Amino acid sequence: MIREETMSTLDRVVRGFCRLKNLNEVGTGDGFAIHFEEWEWEIGVGLYGFWRYAQFRQDAALQQSILEWYEQQIAKGLPEIQINTTAPMIALALVAGHHQRSDLLATVNDWADALLQDLPRTEEGGFQHVVKEQPNTGQLWDDTLFMTCLFLGVAGIVLKRRDLIDEAGYQFLLHTRYLSDPASGLWYHGWTFVDKHHFAGAFWARGNAWVTVAIPEFIELMGEHLDAGIRRYLSQVVARQVRTLCACQADNGMWHTVLDDPLSPQESSATAGIAWGMLRGVRMGILDDDVAAHALRAFDAVLARIDDGGIVLEASRGTMLGWDIQYYCDIAMAPVPYAQALTMLLLLEVEQGNWLGTTQ
Repeated sequence: MIREETMSTLDRVVRGFCRLKNLNEVGTGDGFAIHFEEWEWEIGVGLYGFWRYAQFRQDAALQQSILEWYEQQIAKGLPEIQINTTAPMIALALVAGHHQRSDLLATVNDWADALLQDLPRTEEGGFQHVVKEQPNTGQLWDDTLFMTCLFLGVAGIVLKRRDLIDEAGYQFLLHTRYLSDPASGLWYHGWTFVDKHHFAGAFWARGNAWVTVAIPEFIELMGEHLDAGIRRYLSQVVARQVRTLCACQADNGMWHTVLDDPLSPQESSATAGIAWGMLRGVRMGILDDDVAAHALRAFDAVLARIDDGGIVLEASRGTMLGWDIQYYCDIAMAPVPYAQALTMLLLLEVEQGNWLGTTQ
């Protein structure tokens, strides 16, 4: 694939993201306007990918469209603060810092304070994975790291608040302790302090993808502000996970919904996220160079699942914490903004890292 084709595919995927009106609803437009009205984690991940794309393009119009979406949402009134509604705050913190908008920075500061003061905690001070559907009392989930802790870290940078960076670092450490399997390095979807177990004991692919991307992103975003010991520890955590991910990758480059169950469906959003995190980690020097070959196989597999309209196919819908493996196998496939975002970010990394050279 020549470089121009990579960029053409990236533009197509971004346009596909912009065509999504609501979850599972694809419109017919072909512009770069954001049509989503819901403030939730799905669009939050999408906005993070869209913002990174706009920055890469140095496109002021795209950046302005993101700013206008946030202005409209804030004018409407933001939803109740919990784990999943924090995901759109990641891009807002970056937008606020980029534009140095005091009103937006105040919104970021208020949200961060509310997380620290009001969000229910598990034992040992973990962020309880509160969502709109249920409180999930005493539960840690692996997706919390991307949805909430990345925001806290970025907010700490743009607000110059060390307490937010330290809290984000602590949450990464605590979630690693209870969700990372010491034998394989793979991550369980969730842990309950109430009953002391990992529910289905599932190594859910997209949950692992959130970790594969969140750790390198956190390390990179925090830069010199991250404690050296935490940086070293998290680098080893993701390296151990990735070694096992390489071993359980399917022959066609994909990963299965349940990583160690080859009979479970293959899933594109997880595959895109894992591949992005792998390439990012190799380029940062925290993963071995030979990991790149696995990531590029996954990249080819994801490309084969992008339709002519830029929609990423074979992505599964939002997934609650399951009590048995079959639950994860039965999650429906649908067009979803986080699959678009993770594929955008994978394509951006391939371009920025010059992973294909001039040809493949």
